[in-house]
Amino acid sequence: MRELLFGDVPLAQWAGSSTAEPWTSFGRAVAALARQDAAGARQALKDVLAQPELEPRHYLEAWEGLRGLDVLPPAAEAKEVYGVVLDVSLDEGVDTLAAYADRTARYINYSGNIIVWDHPNFSLDRFTDALLDAGRALVTKIGPYEHARPPLPAGATRISLLTPGGIHFGQAPFDVLAQDPLGSGVITSGAALMEQLINTGGG
Repeated sequence: MRELLFGDVPLAQWAGSSTAEPWTSFGRAVAALARQDAAGARQALKDVLAQPELEPRHYLEAWEGLRGLDVLPPAAEAKEVYGVVLDVSLDEGVDTLAAYADRTARYINYSGNIIVWDHPNFSLDRFTDALLDAGRALVTKIGPYEHARPPLPAGATRISLLTPGGIHFGQAPFDVLAQDPLGSGVITSGAALMEQLINTGGG
């Protein structure tokens, strides 16, 4: 589940076997890549971007594929934050919180318990918005990571900012990020959203 939060899984895995959009466009991209038709793959992924009101991870997956085909987002869009993922490495395991621009959220407890918030109402909007706003303040200060997303080191807390230009992330021990002028905003707003998700139990 955690690996699906970042919008960077291989296209063949993301496309699945659904006959509905945007899955069919992803499927066309995968088929085009299999026959080495880069132009066809680019067009199929651009078709995903043209579809309105998809969940943000679809757009992130499309941009992940397009960057691999040497298509970069316009400068004005490259750092648009589609989602924020906060990973906290604990002695017991990893806690992961994700919030997206459509005001959905996910929380994966180190125990394996999962809370899914698919925006059934507006009650958590100000909490998801606060986390995204904190991510927008941070993304201007760091560049995208140019390689495959690395494993989370033991004892680290990582902030991942999901954008068309790629994943921007910073990591450090929890206490260090909590005291950082920009990182602290993500930590504080993330903790508030996590508390609300636990209290609601998802929806």
